[in-house]
Amino acid sequence: MGKNLNRRNIAIIAHVDHGKTTLVDAMLKQSHIFRKNEQVAERVMDSGDLERERGITILSKNTAISYKGIKINVVDTPGHADFGGEVERVLNMVDGVLLLVDAFEGPMPQTKYVLRKALEHKLKPIVVINKIDRPDARIDEVQDEVLELFMELDADDEQLDFPVIYTAAKAGIAKKSMDDDNKDLKPLLDTIIESIPAPEGELDAPLQMVVTTLEANDFVGKIAIGRIQRGKIKTGETVALIGTDGVKRGKVGKVYTYDGLNKVDAAEAEMGEIVALTGLSEVSIGDTIADVENPEALPGIRVDEPTLSMTFGVNTSPFAGKEGQFVTSRHIRDRLFKEAQTNVALRVEETDSADVFKVSGRGELHLSILIETMRREGYEMQIGKPEVVYKIIDGKKYEPIENLTVEVPAEYVGTAMESLGRRKAEMVDMTEIAGYMRINFLIPARGLIGFRSELLTSTKGNGIMNHVFHGYEPYKGDIPSRSRGSLVAFEEGLTTGYGIFNLQDRGIMFIEPNQRVYEGMIIGENSREMDIDINPCKQKHATNMRSSSADEAIRLVPPRIMSLEQALEYINDDELVEVTPASIRLRKAVLDRNKRGRAAKNARKAEN
Repeated sequence: MGKNLNRRNIAIIAHVDHGKTTLVDAMLKQSHIFRKNEQVAERVMDSGDLERERGITILSKNTAISYKGIKINVVDTPGHADFGGEVERVLNMVDGVLLLVDAFEGPMPQTKYVLRKALEHKLKPIVVINKIDRPDARIDEVQDEVLELFMELDADDEQLDFPVIYTAAKAGIAKKSMDDDNKDLKPLLDTIIESIPAPEGELDAPLQMVVTTLEANDFVGKIAIGRIQRGKIKTGETVALIGTDGVKRGKVGKVYTYDGLNKVDAAEAEMGEIVALTGLSEVSIGDTIADVENPEALPGIRVDEPTLSMTFGVNTSPFAGKEGQFVTSRHIRDRLFKEAQTNVALRVEETDSADVFKVSGRGELHLSILIETMRREGYEMQIGKPEVVYKIIDGKKYEPIENLTVEVPAEYVGTAMESLGRRKAEMVDMTEIAGYMRINFLIPARGLIGFRSELLTSTKGNGIMNHVFHGYEPYKGDIPSRSRGSLVAFEEGLTTGYGIFNLQDRGIMFIEPNQRVYEGMIIGENSREMDIDINPCKQKHATNMRSSSADEAIRLVPPRIMSLEQALEYINDDELVEVTPASIRLRKAVLDRNKRGRAAKNARKAEN
């Protein structure tokens, strides 16, 4: 066994918004990846529009910096548990991790999730306490909390002996001790070189590497990314591709390595290097790329099972095809199966209907990001109510349980606990941090559907929630669903201020004047339990009678405008979300009100 002493491979892991991507930016800037005076965008690693808008990393990104003649490959990982498929793959490429923790918030549920994965992979950790310049920083307490977390996750003695670095990523400062007067990131880079082991493997043995990520490129097709575990790989070389369906042959087009944010053409790369390969059209994530004469497989990639599913179908509303570019089942099918090739935590299944597909993923965020991405690409579709994925074990029904952390001001604790009690949540512990109460619960995954918007409403926007997959437990019993019915338009037309004004006392409206609606479209929430068919397109007819109030201005209550996630949380079993590049509409699955009435009558008969 040899070591590639000129390389270090690390991943940065942390909870959402603790500063991973900002720290990578600072490392890139200080290692002179960018030319002098070059203007660099903030959060340069978050390349997608959605990532920049939401301030989260969705896809893992590779970059590399040089320091003291050593190349450091850095992988920025998602902090959200819904993208656990990405985290799992990334950790196969590295020898160590920077565990980044906010100096005020301390370890959070996702910190625990990604750290558990890293310790299972026997990776060497460096703890980075970030945002030390926050006025409310609790540096000593947070350091103790991190140590407790390591012990709780059964870290071995070597992993418990972790170095700690204190950083202010935005300012580009790192310190080995809080008393240091340092103004750059050198202490962090020095610690990476000293503490993270160099890649180990046989340099002269036959080639072995596992494909951990696939990228699609319009010019060169698939790009397979992974770390070379053994041997070397050359441009134009014929290799063996070992997958679940046997051994195939492929020819490597080009070999790229990483330099800063760019891929650099290389004639060959050796053990310990992270590479991107073109030309291998039949390769899949988890396949081993091996020497064609000695094809030996490496262990594949195991990813957590999906916990939530939704149906994606062709848009069948009267407005279908008016706002989108890709509207047929073939378009949607091809796009979903293409996504499943690179998004390993996603499952796509065909159903009895050729126009409907069942898509399962790691959570609401995971699937809503896919829907939002598709609508921005020009797709139209209709989405069914999210459902959790159950397991039957020894004849008993088991369901996914999430570890939920809620942070609320003290006066809202009762409200939050009452709401979670209805959703079958069990409290684990409660602590006070700077005027906020942090409460941990174990809750069925289905109990989280719709909870985020309820928490924000009941705490006047002050509630924060985070959750991470805990495991499967026996079914916890029924959870009451939405208690109010829908206000449904009973004809197609253009809404009027007069029509909406006369319906306002029926409930909360989702529409504005001069908006086109169709029969079966949900335009509001009823204040009572049942659905009501209404007409918001009513015109005010002129008469020759005057009344004392006739000239008063119509006052309309502002409508509730829902985001994609809120719409998915809101709908009932007999409702769908219509998603187009321009609109998000709620609708009944059966648009015709007579057919809906007959179906409801038949359902009542069946119950009796």
